Amino acid sequence: MNFRCRSCAGTRLAPVIDLGETPLANALVEPESLDRSEARYPLRAVFCRDCSLVQITETVAPEILFSNYVYFSSFSDTAVGSARAIARRLTQERKLGNNSLVMEAASNDGYLLRHYRDLGVPVLGIEPAANIAELAERHGVRTRCAFFGREEGERLASEGMRCDVFHANNVLAHVADLNGFVAGVKAVLKSDGVASIEVPYLGELIDKLEFDTIYHEHLCYFSATALDRLFARNGLLLSDVERLPIHGGSLRLFVTHANGRRSDRLKNLLDDEVRLGLTQPRAYADFETRVLQLRERLVALLNDLKASGRGLAAYGASAKGATLLNFCGIGRGLIDFVVDRSTVKQNKLTPGTHLPILQPEALLARKPDYVLLLTWNFADEILAQQAEYRKMGGKFIIPVPEARIV
Repeated sequence: MNFRCRSCAGTRLAPVIDLGETPLANALVEPESLDRSEARYPLRAVFCRDCSLVQITETVAPEILFSNYVYFSSFSDTAVGSARAIARRLTQERKLGNNSLVMEAASNDGYLLRHYRDLGVPVLGIEPAANIAELAERHGVRTRCAFFGREEGERLASEGMRCDVFHANNVLAHVADLNGFVAGVKAVLKSDGVASIEVPYLGELIDKLEFDTIYHEHLCYFSATALDRLFARNGLLLSDVERLPIHGGSLRLFVTHANGRRSDRLKNLLDDEVRLGLTQPRAYADFETRVLQLRERLVALLNDLKASGRGLAAYGASAKGATLLNFCGIGRGLIDFVVDRSTVKQNKLTPGTHLPILQPEALLARKPDYVLLLTWNFADEILAQQAEYRKMGGKFIIPVPEARIV
């Protein structure tokens, strides 16, 4: 393998899991294009023995993945609530006002920055998807349509735009040039500024068998150890970390220029990762075997329900759902349709498995007996939204870490 680590350029790589060749997780299919072949790419994850980064070995051009994107953060009440809370908190803690500046990379439709704007704090979003950047602008969130990295960071700094707070929520995993992205953060961050960066946590992925969070948009899967080494390599300091329940378990990192100190909370997490073996290949040795066993049990459950005459649907035309459906071979033979709140996904088909995507009201109209919850990371929110369907006797199947019916 000629692949080099995305963080340290090391070549000592150990296998984690091979999910085969899959279509791009957000490449929804138009019904009229059903006869066209879909591009498929290898989906293999490896562990770097030198810096502890887990990553996939295939890089799909970001222009293919993100230039016309179908994920809108504002469709998730959980994501919006979390964004509102951190905006209010940092505005107060950092004493932000009308002379401050908050930036966000991959700012999506302005779901986070709008809360700073409403508090009177100037904002700037950097969003590569033209359709989403345009929507953010229409909502009154100043947005630049660009990919954020070293070049864009230095360009912003040269224009006099340096920020008090820099946000990067669920974007670092999407970045092929990790060092360039971090160098861009360093360029735009004021000397006393802070970057708040959120990433799904590798420890949860391995412990809870969250294999479906692996897809081509997510190039990397982070431990605190791997992140600490990445920031230090680029002259920044990982100073603190918080554990968040969102997205199946995430880290919120606080990063500053390298003149601060580490929190005890961060030191404890780094020690825990050594103790749990996340810095060594042995932690990943049986992950693929456990995932294969999960697939076998989930498919057997769905087959049994279908054989007994039960109607099956799915909730969430998400990227993780595409990984799960394609890896497990769950298609029209088992699932009749998928529902999703996102209006931009409705009336399209899921990649690879070609299940029709309908609005959530279809659960009440068609009354499937069971719904496979593909967006299990928002289980509480979705189960609450679907109280009427559940009152009618409908049940949900949560697939990971072990298929269970609720």
